[in-house]
Amino acid sequence: MKKNLKSLLAILMAAAMIFALAACGSSSAEPAASAADSAAAPAEASAAEEAPADANAKVLNIWCWNDEFQSRFNDYYPEVKEVAADKSTTTLNDGTIVKWTINPNDDNNYQNKLDEALLKQDSVADNEKIDIFLIEADYALKYVDSDYTMPIADLGITDADLADQYQYTKDIVSVGGVQKGTTWQATPGLFAYRRSIAKDVLGTDDPDQVQEALSDWSKFNDVAEKAAEKGYFMLSGYDDAYRTFSNNVSAPWVDGTTVKVDPNLMTWVEQTKEFTDKGYNNKSSLWDATWAADQGPEGKVFGFFYSTWGINFTLLGNSKADPDGPDEVGNGAFGDYAVCYGPESYYWGGTWICAATGTDDPETVKDIMLKLTCDKDIMKKITEDTQDFTNTISGMNEIASSDFKSDFLGGQNHIALFAESASKIDMSNAGPYDQGCNEEMQAAFKDYFNGNATMDEAKAAFETAIKEKYPELTEVVWP
Repeated sequence: MKKNLKSLLAILMAAAMIFALAACGSSSAEPAASAADSAAAPAEASAAEEAPADANAKVLNIWCWNDEFQSRFNDYYPEVKEVAADKSTTTLNDGTIVKWTINPNDDNNYQNKLDEALLKQDSVADNEKIDIFLIEADYALKYVDSDYTMPIADLGITDADLADQYQYTKDIVSVGGVQKGTTWQATPGLFAYRRSIAKDVLGTDDPDQVQEALSDWSKFNDVAEKAAEKGYFMLSGYDDAYRTFSNNVSAPWVDGTTVKVDPNLMTWVEQTKEFTDKGYNNKSSLWDATWAADQGPEGKVFGFFYSTWGINFTLLGNSKADPDGPDEVGNGAFGDYAVCYGPESYYWGGTWICAATGTDDPETVKDIMLKLTCDKDIMKKITEDTQDFTNTISGMNEIASSDFKSDFLGGQNHIALFAESASKIDMSNAGPYDQGCNEEMQAAFKDYFNGNATMDEAKAAFETAIKEKYPELTEVVWP
């Protein structure tokens, strides 16, 4: 059943009041998984304060949390005429002024400000209405299953227009068969490993042979033992493998008002506890300084689970000895990485374009969606320029079978592996509680991994956190 965003906000406000009264400390959640998590987000801003030169110009308002989509838009949307020096506005060929409102994700800031603005959508002037806003996989259903996103069919975008896109990228923004967003990227995951460490541990850095050694979790754990004997960590920290387990669960997190912890997540707990106790990981957390340093030239970690955006943005940046130096072999660990499929197929992150209900410029919104998510030539150009994995199956298959290569990955054509992995992604168990449940699951068990809490105490911490975050959920059932 479609949920009104006002109801969702009421729930969130109630949760916040309970949280305040309980005076509980909050745990830090992992940052959202998208390409520009690795890039510095612009300072928090509302739409540009300066009015367009032409007071009568049409204004298209786009809301996002960093400059990833802004850069894709400015670099690849054919209708761009000029970009302001401070990038706060973009002028299109027909005179339309695109105003960018960028509010960073920290502490749910982006969603909070977006929610406030969407609630005013009916009462503001046309040139102040949100026309497009961006969402991420972990909270997509919050907006897709609300009245504040338009079915893209209402814009005139047909199934034929979308036929070349990966199915999971359509499923994740669909409710009841109605699609309410579209994306230029697909985000299948792989296992990125250090070639030099693989040679020392396995005697080879060949991706096919490394994949054979890591093709299931039992083999993966065996290699972790061998790596430790050589003085290496298999993974950097507690959370590295989490997405490979959480994306392969047997059912959604929530059934009615009951949270059902999937057995696969407890397998992650068991593995991570073993890796921590035996020294197979370096006790880092995603995005912390240790985790980033472990990817650099002095790192002793065999490999990292990463999706498309992570490899060409985060991992590449962290690998260099000189962050401002050239992207070339000789700068730190650049060229010393390769990728293989790893034990399981998974995805991580992604960004979707939504049309806000009430937009006064649906034709431009439609054209942006078609050009920046369905046009194979534009999609291929983005991949060739940035190595981002884009959302046309035929386009990615063409690059996969070409002589395309990544210098960062030692000349490997990683697009071929991504194309194979993307076809296996299953979104049937995604749900509206994914973000909160995944964040709290990872946070609750860190004390257990470190020996500072029992299993029962970690479970109790998760139950408390999840009920504070979602007061409508009444119980947690463990496998």
